[in-house]
Amino acid sequence: MKKNLIYGIHPILEALDAGKEFDKIFMKRGLRTEEALQIISITKKRLIPVMFVPEEKLNRITMKNHQGVVAFLSDIEYANLEMLIPALFEEGKMPFIILLDGITDVRNFGAIARSAECAGADAIVIPERGSVSVTADAIKTSAGALSRIPVCRVSTIPAAISLLRNSGIKVIAASEKSSTMYTDECLLPPVGIVMGAEDVGPSEQTLRMADSIVAIPQKGSIGSLNVSVAAGIMLYEVLRQETLDN
Repeated sequence: MKKNLIYGIHPILEALDAGKEFDKIFMKRGLRTEEALQIISITKKRLIPVMFVPEEKLNRITMKNHQGVVAFLSDIEYANLEMLIPALFEEGKMPFIILLDGITDVRNFGAIARSAECAGADAIVIPERGSVSVTADAIKTSAGALSRIPVCRVSTIPAAISLLRNSGIKVIAASEKSSTMYTDECLLPPVGIVMGAEDVGPSEQTLRMADSIVAIPQKGSIGSLNVSVAAGIMLYEVLRQETLDN
């Protein structure tokens, strides 16, 4: 049996009731039993991704009696962003957060986490859907950083940006659409840095909600930097400005 795999209505409900951390749940398309609806209700409140799939996909995962539901437990315990931010301020810290908008490659995620931990970031924020999650492969790629830095899973990145801004944390998005150099922007914490997928960057809604948008200059002809490289540049610019400020 695959690591962290559980299946069947009642084992999954029991794991949810026990407060276990879930990576994702696959549910048979069209399943609408009372227990299935209960699972859907709980997962919605806890921001656990549920994918509705054909039964054939479930059978490929396990040939056991899955009853139309298969789940993968998370390799880490996700942090609550709403609780983390005030806790950081109470500790006398100026929060330094990196938000990943649409990052789906596990190797990029691991590399970003490694740079974030080395640069002193306080947390990584990922959305519930359309994003990579914390897996054993991601932890390995991060050289263990994902076991050291809090990862917060939120409903959407715009929702997280709203929370950060309401908490007095400015939000800076990196995008090639900007004419402002990243070195010309004050990135001193409290700050949230938003990185988007390599092909499209942060979403339009994310860019509209950010306090500022900055770009990393390029001279070559290739369309864009690898997102983990771009994230490293942004993260270490925060650290550079902090060092100079002190």
